[in-house]
Amino acid sequence: MADLSALADGTLPPARRAEVEARIAASPELQELLERQRTAVIAAQTITAEEVPQSLQVAVENLRPRRGRREWARPVPRLAIVGAAVAAGVVAAVVLSGGPGAPTVADAADLATKAPTAPAPPSRSATKLAIGVEGVTFPDYARAYGWRPVGVRRGHLDGRDATVVFYGKDHRRLAYVIVAGSALARPSGAQTTVVDGVDYRVLRLDGRPAVTWRRGGHTCVLVGGTTRSELLQLASWP
Repeated sequence: MADLSALADGTLPPARRAEVEARIAASPELQELLERQRTAVIAAQTITAEEVPQSLQVAVENLRPRRGRREWARPVPRLAIVGAAVAAGVVAAVVLSGGPGAPTVADAADLATKAPTAPAPPSRSATKLAIGVEGVTFPDYARAYGWRPVGVRRGHLDGRDATVVFYGKDHRRLAYVIVAGSALARPSGAQTTVVDGVDYRVLRLDGRPAVTWRRGGHTCVLVGGTTRSELLQLASWP
């Protein structure tokens, strides 16, 4: 992580650069962390280029220990004020976002444990349902696999909309989640399978088999009562 931070701010020694870049290129999670770090660096540079507001100077002054008139009168360095502002911004970002990488694929899968709040959507075609998220349409598995839509639930993940379509077959249930907005970070430790150029991650979430992948730049999660192989088959169809 120290090397990643140094790469983001341009202080990584040239002798380490090739190795670090190779590791990052092989990991989507590290790529996302690098982009976040670079964004933080740009934000910090922007702050240092701007005039520090008087109210912020007073707030930082008030945090200093009062050991005497002479020390109290000493001006606070601009760098200390900027550091306080950056630190406050980082804390605010963590609180508002729920922490680095939030929301997660596990958060999306958690929606699948809840009950539907709307009836099943109708079919739009032989392979698609008449429901989707930002251009990504839910599949209709009824004809090909016997999994019929039985309900819908809409929720929110850290400010993002997320939609779940539930499917039923032989007293079993599947849940297909699509999260609005940019794709979530891929989970680490999952089994990776590539089908027709698409990267699928197969794993267990709360003891249930699940698969996650990206369609149209959005994160999709399929989780429920069937085998991993069938989940992967359903995820990659049509």
